[in-house]
Order: sequence, then C-alpha cells, then structure tokens
Amino acid sequence: MSKFYYNEEQDTYDAIVVGSGISGGWAAKELCEGGLKTLVLERGRMVKHIEDYPTANLDDWDFPHNGELPREEAAKQHKQARTGYTVRAQHNFWFVDDLEHPYNETKRFDWMRGYHVGGRSIMWGRHSYRWSDIDFEANKMDGFGVDWPVRYKDIAPWYDKVESYIGVTGETLGLPQLPDGIFEPMMELNCLEQHIREQLMEAYQGDRIMTAGRVAHINSDKPFEGRTRCQYRNRCIRGCPFGGYFSSNSSTLPAAERTGNLTLRPDSIVHEVTYDPDTQKATGVKVIDRITGEAYEFRAKVIFLCASAIASTSILMQSKSDRFPEGMGNDSDQLGRNIMDHHLNVGASGKFDGFQDMYYKGRKPNGIYLPRFRNLGGSTNVSEFVRGYGYQGGASRGNWEESISELSHGKDLKEAILKPGGWTFGMGGFGEMLPYEDNRMTLDYDNKDKWGLPTVTFDAEYKENELNMRKDMMNQAAEMLEKAGLRDVTPFDGNSAPGLGIHEMGTARMGRDPKTSVLNGYNQIHAVKNVYVTDGAFMTSASCVNPSLTYMAFTARAANHAIEELKKGNI
Repeated sequence: MSKFYYNEEQDTYDAIVVGSGISGGWAAKELCEGGLKTLVLERGRMVKHIEDYPTANLDDWDFPHNGELPREEAAKQHKQARTGYTVRAQHNFWFVDDLEHPYNETKRFDWMRGYHVGGRSIMWGRHSYRWSDIDFEANKMDGFGVDWPVRYKDIAPWYDKVESYIGVTGETLGLPQLPDGIFEPMMELNCLEQHIREQLMEAYQGDRIMTAGRVAHINSDKPFEGRTRCQYRNRCIRGCPFGGYFSSNSSTLPAAERTGNLTLRPDSIVHEVTYDPDTQKATGVKVIDRITGEAYEFRAKVIFLCASAIASTSILMQSKSDRFPEGMGNDSDQLGRNIMDHHLNVGASGKFDGFQDMYYKGRKPNGIYLPRFRNLGGSTNVSEFVRGYGYQGGASRGNWEESISELSHGKDLKEAILKPGGWTFGMGGFGEMLPYEDNRMTLDYDNKDKWGLPTVTFDAEYKENELNMRKDMMNQAAEMLEKAGLRDVTPFDGNSAPGLGIHEMGTARMGRDPKTSVLNGYNQIHAVKNVYVTDGAFMTSASCVNPSLTYMAFTARAANHAIEELKKGNI
C-alpha cells in the first residue's frame, strides 16, 4: 500500500469489511471495484508493502543467536511457539504477543495469529487447491455435519477468477478428487522427487500421483500488476518485496486502493455488529481504537466479516440484542460450534543413496504434493475412518552438520563442510477433521483482555476418526518410501492438536436450513441478509486440502452477490 487514507469525520460507508487478510483483501477489492465506498477495519498495525518487511533482505547470519529469541522475548509468545517455526527473529514480529492477547483452553488449541494489515496473507503457506464435488458432497454422503448448500459447479467460475488473478503454479492431473485449475508453470521437482514420483506411479499403477505443490506464486513472465515472478529465495514468511507470492498487501488491497473507493483504518478492534429490529438489518459496527481506547461506531449498508473463523464468530457472539440474545445469527445454536482444522505432523522420512552427483539451484519455496487416495471408491476404501488425507513434503541434501559426528577438526572437516550431505526425503500428511458440534469456542466474560473484551475459550479435540486416520497416514507414508527405494525409513506421529495446521474452520457454518446453520449459500446470515461471513467460519466441512483458495473464491462470489443485491434493493 503506497498511501493511507482515513477521514475521522466520516462514519458512513456503502460497505464495511472487518479484517484485511486473504478474505478481507478480496472483499475489499471486489466491493471497491463494484463501485462501493468501502471501509476496511483492521485491528492490528499498518503494514505497507515492501517498506514494512524489515527482514526480507537479511541473511541468516545477520541475526544474533542464529535467530533464537532471548528468553524474556520468547516468553511473550509461548503459545505462538507451539508450531516450532513461528517465533524466530526472522519473522516473529508477525505473530501476536500471547500475554497481550490471551485465550483459554479447556483442551489444547494452538491459535496462531497475526494482527496487522494483511493478516496471515503475509505468512501463509500459499498452497492453493480446489475442492471437488467429493468434498462438497461428503457431509451428505456419510452423515457427518450438514449438507453444503453449494456444489463445485457453483464455485468453479470463482476459482477461475481467483487463480487468474493471484497466480497459482501447478500441473494438470485430471483427478476427480483434485480439480485442475488455471495454472502458472509448475515449480519443477528435483531429481529425487522426480525419481520417487516415478517409483510410486509404477508401484501403485498410477493410483498415487506425486506432483509439485500448487502454490500462489508467479512463475512466469505474465504481467501481474505491481508484482513480479518468484525469485526462489524461500523467505516468504518475512514478506516478499517482489510480490512473488500473493498477499493482500501486494495485490488485492492496492487494487482496491486504485479505485479511489477504499478507506483503510488499522488499529481498529471491531467487537459488535449493530442491529435494527425494525428493518431486520445490521446498521454498522462498534470499534475500540487499539492505541487510544476510544470508542467509535461506523455505519454501512453491508457488512463483511473476514477477521478469521475465531475472531469473526467472537464478534457475532458479542453482537447481542433482544432479537439475538445469544449472538447475531445464532438461532440455530451453531455459532461457535463445529471447529475444524487439518491434523498434521504425521508421516515418514528416509534416506536415499543415489544422485550423489546431483544438486538443485536456488531455494524453491515449495515441495511435493500427493493428493488424496483413500475412500474414493473401490479398493481405496477403508473401514477404519471416513474422508481422507494428502501429503506435503520434499527432498533435499543434508547440510554440513552431518559431518560433525565423524570429523572433529582439521583438513578433513574443512573439506567435508564444503560438500553437500546425502539425500533425504520426508512427507507429512494433512488429514480431514470432521465437524463435531461439541468441538467449540465460547466467550469468557470473567477473563477479559486489556480492551475490556471477553476472551475466547476453546474446547475441541481430535476424535476417533482422526486418530484412526493418523495411523494410516503414518503407515502409508512409510510403505511408499520403502517402495520408492529409500533406506532408514522412519515413520513419525508427533504431538499435534487442533490449531496447529493454522486452518481454523467452522464456527458459523453455511447450510440449507436456518435451524442447523448460521449462513446461507451466499455466506449471508440467514436472519440478517446484509451481513456476510467469508473467512474460515463459513466452512461446513474441512476437506483435506489447504482452504485459502476456497476462502477467496467464496469471498469474491459473496461480494459480487452483495453488489447485485444492493442494486436490487434486497439488502
């Protein structure tokens, strides 16, 4: 963002968007391009593209203590540290201070957050996959959750629109469980990855196809306004000054700004959507200034909640009135329920003795993807669990540290550290988590944050289906690596809890029946048609693929629906 516009005297807009991450950026772009004067409210600080990425061009040796934080600093992010990679000096500033932003856990939940303009679009993993009808029909077929009110054909044109705009690398595969899209050239597999791909194709007669991850990177010379192709630096989590990968800051927010219709106000903590019982519509939002603590109220014809699954639902829960004593849109008692994530940190790794004369160039910000192969019909079906999983991973050559156990000093060590180590390959599963009503979040009004707002309490866990799936994820990974000719294959099932995948979903699901869902098929609250929720909260099931592309597609669709409904006078 090159400029920052905010007029303290203006309090009324055509549209308000809460949140500026992946969903909020897309809502802002579409609404502004549709001619609506749009206010984007972000609870965190301002981040300007390029100039506010302080570590983007630093090398690892520029960080004291190899990037490890001093003990007193690390203590402020004791929950953010649970992922194992978030709180290094290279990028820990994107993640919240857990002491300033507390939450409560009846059962362990790893809530990883970043409060700033751009949200987690700055540090997301960038894997971008379409859902298929297998995913949209899953709840109806096996009876878990409620039926989605949409199917793939409803969303496919919006996947087209989003992929064309953000740039997604990938290979056309023709798989029904993983629809193809509009792709940038695939990021090439390295020699061991290609070898394992070929071995698996032969061993499983084409039923298990390993490809490169489909990631939101520009990988061609096709023009993208304000962005250029990926430089293979693999420093994405720090913020990319080239705009090589998609983020709100490099892409959708500048597009919204170019229309002249965008107003962006950071440091704005939205805590309530206001409601008019006479019109049965929302009238605006209430805000606390993060810095000053002052209270504000902004009004608009349409509200988009895009603050993340947990934050958006927290706002709705606090939006109480005579009409909605348990929170706006909560006639079904589903608000806060059905929390989902992807369960991960399970798979296998191994070593490979060949290709000692081969290496790779650059630091590819991507690895492999092996699409779901379980419970697709016929011999792929298993009885131990429903739904399925995919794998992500990659191959690389070990570093100089491998030499320490054998060489202690002198000429041999100096020569050894100049040579790459042996090849290793690892793959970790991403499994689908079912929607369970008793996996939920609630608000604790006795334990408030520094702004006087209730804190979130999580009570969610993996259940028997996920635990059975994890066994298969580990065993199948080990089997595949052994069939591919790796040695010292080591299966693993590490410590994992909901939240670790950083794909929080559910809490305000869409559905066909207002008695069992919060939102309709266009992301509108059933009983308050001018409020749309388009972040992970709307998800009715989880699939086994990364969800961000689906958030963007549904957000673009909902924004265009809102524009048309406003024109018709329906909202």
